[in-house]
Amino acid sequence: MRIGTNPEKNNTAIRIENYHRVIVPVYIPNFEGYFEESFKVFQLCLESLLLTVHHKTRITIYNNNCHHDVKRYIDEKYNESKIIDQVFHSKENLGKINAILAASKGNLEPLITITDADVLFKQGWQNAVEELFCSFPEAGMVSPVPGSKAFSGYTANNWAYSLIKGALSFQDVIDPDALRKFDASLGNEKKLYSPIHLKKYLVLKNKRNGKEAVMGCGHFVATMRREVFDKGTNEPAFIKIQDGVEGKFIDLPNEKLGFLRLASKKNFAFHMGNTVESWMHEEFEILKTTTRNIEIDVVNLKKAIAMNSVSTSIGRFVVRLIANKTIKKYLFNYLGLSSDEAY
Repeated sequence: MRIGTNPEKNNTAIRIENYHRVIVPVYIPNFEGYFEESFKVFQLCLESLLLTVHHKTRITIYNNNCHHDVKRYIDEKYNESKIIDQVFHSKENLGKINAILAASKGNLEPLITITDADVLFKQGWQNAVEELFCSFPEAGMVSPVPGSKAFSGYTANNWAYSLIKGALSFQDVIDPDALRKFDASLGNEKKLYSPIHLKKYLVLKNKRNGKEAVMGCGHFVATMRREVFDKGTNEPAFIKIQDGVEGKFIDLPNEKLGFLRLASKKNFAFHMGNTVESWMHEEFEILKTTTRNIEIDVVNLKKAIAMNSVSTSIGRFVVRLIANKTIKKYLFNYLGLSSDEAY
């Protein structure tokens, strides 16, 4: 039997003071083989995140059935930090995407950063991505890590934007060493980036305000407008990793909604992989002596402006065109690469 009236019935409005949510799914089942140093990597990731976010940020950690020592560490950090306000513990590994969907659907912040548990953040990353959302109201996905080969991955709206509102040009890579570190972190025998990728990347300019961003981005760390989750798929993911699962639940919804996919020109985070190297500790020490991120005026975080479906179709046609090596080489030559550099 219920006695009395729940007082919350007279207090129905939910108000949040923060506007940026960071979601960190983590899966470290043991400390052997592939996972031997993963706990140390995750600690560097989380500590660097806590040192770099501003006060209008909240962090969600989703524990996908980690080792009990990892779980204990997560709980300790939750009890220590006001910024970490949510921790989910699952007794099964439900995969990265389901962890992200579960956390994003239950939160109200207009900006949601999704990050792997092996990312080392630099001071300034949050300012960089938030400023790009202000400079490009059409942006739906922004990464603090630029890449030289992301110009054709789910970037139909970018290409349409360049024809209607912006301009494209190849520019010098600001931090080629960061691209080398990313390449090394993947552990692939064949390098991702050739010499020209370490030298030049494709940059999109907003002709209205002169602001610039690198075309496209990856999703090991990226900030999304929450509309991408609100209006994206409502299905769960039945695949943990690979087989296009991130494309279906993150990349494609962003493109279908008419949003741009961008990255900062400077590098503000590193992908560490599953081993700890000396340079990571050196970068972490720098965090302690540099200025923390400062929150933006939320008024400047303008409502999303989507490209229409016709524009998206035009952009997809351009992406199909540049799949042709001859056309792509001619276009890249026109956009600033020399005949020897164009690829």
